[in-house]
Amino acid sequence: MSGALGMLGLGRMGSRMADRLVAAGHRVVVYDVEAEAVARLEARGALAASSPAEVGDRAATVLTSLPTPAVVRDAVLGENGLVHGRAIRRLVELSTTGMPTAQLLAGELESRGIAVVDAPVSGGTAGAEKGTLAVMAACSAADFTAVEPILTILGRVFHVGTEPGLGQAMKLVNNYLSAAALATTSEAVVAGVKAGLEPSVMIEVLNSGSGRNSATQDKFPRSVLPRTFDFGFATGLMEKDLGLFAEQAAGSGVPLWVGSAVHRLWRQAKDELGGDSDFSGIVRLVEAWAHVEVRARAAEDR
Repeated sequence: MSGALGMLGLGRMGSRMADRLVAAGHRVVVYDVEAEAVARLEARGALAASSPAEVGDRAATVLTSLPTPAVVRDAVLGENGLVHGRAIRRLVELSTTGMPTAQLLAGELESRGIAVVDAPVSGGTAGAEKGTLAVMAACSAADFTAVEPILTILGRVFHVGTEPGLGQAMKLVNNYLSAAALATTSEAVVAGVKAGLEPSVMIEVLNSGSGRNSATQDKFPRSVLPRTFDFGFATGLMEKDLGLFAEQAAGSGVPLWVGSAVHRLWRQAKDELGGDSDFSGIVRLVEAWAHVEVRARAAEDR
């Protein structure tokens, strides 16, 4: 394929997305602050760069997958940022940064002739590995046409609007509902276990009834009941996303009666379990308070 793509950020999500782009036949120039992450991708066929600016020197279209708004701003606009590259013409921002950062990047880059595609993703590490992510792109129709074949390698692509920041707004709405479902399901299942119900049976019933949600269908069966807590998303990142959602809602004059309680619980989870802990472990917080454990019993023990 003609022309190289760039990938900035090779963490849990970025490394898997870069892998898929390489496997699809793209030449992918990669950079991460962790040299080992770059070396792993280089061994799979990617091309290593020594800075974000070098990625921008070698690729016209650069995708970024970074953890926080501050990291994104520095990687794109900083002293050795992407904007100093001579080849970059389009930035595809896959990170979750919130609307203000997306709008800032669009203003700064478009004045330099660099188009911005605000395209956060959802679906976790499993979705990144399998190419089943939901990609929420906000950009012009022309830019969407240009990047859709690339983003389709990563998952199902939605054009949610043309204004920068609308991709972020959609992602934060999604993550708020995901966080609320996991928090409330943790409380509900712990309450059921405390009353004497078997957790695996509870999940089966919930998934057959009106209480089913993303936590009962996926996170509890995969990570909570087997006690692996390895779903692939960090507690600290979820708490960060809830903070961004709260800022977005406040800026729009939308009250968050439920959202404020959900955010407090996630902040407590980050403080007690650590920001790097897997977010499916939030149930352990409720377990400790209730003095019970949500653990699936073997079929012969039921």
